[in-house]
Amino acid sequence: MSERDTYPAGVPCWVTNLQHDVPAATSFYQELFGWETESGPGDVAPYALGRVRGRDVAGIGTMPDPVAAPTWVMEVRVDDLAVTVDAVRRAGGTVLQEEVDYMPVGKLGVFVDPVGATFCAWEAGDREGAQLVNEPSAWSMSALQTAHTDRAAQFYGEVFGWETEAFGPATMFRLPGYVGGEPSQPVPRDVVAVMVPAAPDAPSAWGVDFWIDDVERAVAEVRRLGGSVLAGPYDAPPSFSQAVVADPGGAVLSLSQLKR
Repeated sequence: MSERDTYPAGVPCWVTNLQHDVPAATSFYQELFGWETESGPGDVAPYALGRVRGRDVAGIGTMPDPVAAPTWVMEVRVDDLAVTVDAVRRAGGTVLQEEVDYMPVGKLGVFVDPVGATFCAWEAGDREGAQLVNEPSAWSMSALQTAHTDRAAQFYGEVFGWETEAFGPATMFRLPGYVGGEPSQPVPRDVVAVMVPAAPDAPSAWGVDFWIDDVERAVAEVRRLGGSVLAGPYDAPPSFSQAVVADPGGAVLSLSQLKR
């Protein structure tokens, strides 16, 4: 299941790193992950597409707000963006942009959930989402960090049909009927995201996790390339060694090495 060509509605399908300096961020991730990259058209804001083994894994785009901090943003696949816009409003979320038209590639909606975390919805045209996941240098999971877990669970259940199940101190978001991930993974294969409790005064936010083949080497590379190491490496049960880092622009991500 590492290679993906389609995504059903309700499944996170893509992540984009929004930056003020796209070329600098592109160089950082080329070095850290060994990505092959392709620049977007010259008549739009700078954009770069990251690839592993010739397959799309993530994007690096221009932050539309000149004063906002760089960040990673998750997109969830939907069949009808207009229906999702209505569902977000009914469930108590905020609509920042109803539709950003990238056709024939697809259409994007931008939202803030009731606990304050930003996320996007993607109605696919030519592009479904990441073509490679759950492999070193590729995105593997998104995690919502919030102190308001009950309210978040209610919102994502109403909008995307996600159900919740405790997993130690974390909560798994499950989409009944979905089969993803890997057969050997320690959680059910219908898990589409996770939620972890945050301090009461911490802002709610979606984070992204990328697999890496050697987390110790990756931490050293992050420092060499001008990024920062916020935590780790540390053991992350049941089977990972993990670190939390920030790229030189300040966008935070976690790196996980699967321990065989």
